[in-house]
Amino acid sequence: MNKLAVIYWSMTGNTQAMAQAIAQGAEDAGAEVTLTTVSDITPDQALEHGLLALGCPSMGVEVLEEEEFEPFFAALEGRLSGRRVALFGSYGWGDGQWMRDWVARAETAGADVYQGQGLMVHETPGDAELEACRQFGAGFVKD
Repeated sequence: MNKLAVIYWSMTGNTQAMAQAIAQGAEDAGAEVTLTTVSDITPDQALEHGLLALGCPSMGVEVLEEEEFEPFFAALEGRLSGRRVALFGSYGWGDGQWMRDWVARAETAGADVYQGQGLMVHETPGDAELEACRQFGAGFVKD
């Protein structure tokens, strides 16, 4: 089984809770998981992992966080061809356009986006949403 890096940015803790649950689900499924914030890993270090789960909430007018996460993803973007990637994040407004745009960017770069879409949670994840995150992590490393 491939090594998985779960890399996230979180301001309020919602996307962090999702990342932790995704990592737990993947570990429970037998994967070797690295859970880290985007500020604590370089794109080169991320690419040492066979699988990438990337988490960022919707910011502003439904965009990725611009100071840390967007530059990190932009550095990865041209190197995603043929890689399995899972995308996730929380949002508080809008309809998920940031995720649709992010999935399209990853697919245009040649990534194999898990389930063909990202996992979104509105606001703070509750028990049901955290279970969905655990299942997402487990399924990602098994499929």
